[in-house]
Amino acid sequence: MNHDQMLPPDQIKAIASGQRKQTRKLLDDLSGMKDREVDALFHDAHDAVFARTDCMTCANCCKTTGPLFNQQDIDRLAHHLGLRPGSFVESYLRVDEDGDLVLRSVPCPFLEEDNACGVYEIRPKACRTYPHTDRRRQSGILDLTATNAEICPAVFEILQVIRRNLDC
Repeated sequence: MNHDQMLPPDQIKAIASGQRKQTRKLLDDLSGMKDREVDALFHDAHDAVFARTDCMTCANCCKTTGPLFNQQDIDRLAHHLGLRPGSFVESYLRVDEDGDLVLRSVPCPFLEEDNACGVYEIRPKACRTYPHTDRRRQSGILDLTATNAEICPAVFEILQVIRRNLDC
């Protein structure tokens, strides 16, 4: 594959699923490194991959998964939609098996036909920070990153870049 091209999400899931052992080894190697070294690897790869990534050509995260909603997210979106927070929760959210408030269904009801977000300026915090590959303390979310690599072509590519940089 040309490293300047992203694979489509359906191919990413299949390839990433088939590479779980290699990904686990990479993540185990990373977990043995210092936090600042892991962060540097992720941040450099994140910057390189997202410099050539247009999320709106994919939107797989919005089509297949949903964010966690905190109270500020609920209040902000409810206000925007002219609803009471309780009505927003009742209409759009459910409690998942971990006790978190998540979307009642996917794809996200705010995802527009052109893959734009209908509430982009006030989207939930989890959406604003997804796929979390530019945050500090990457070593604390390596399992989440492995999961996201099967959803997000950019995360998959970030792990590929890191693997190549570490030569493993």
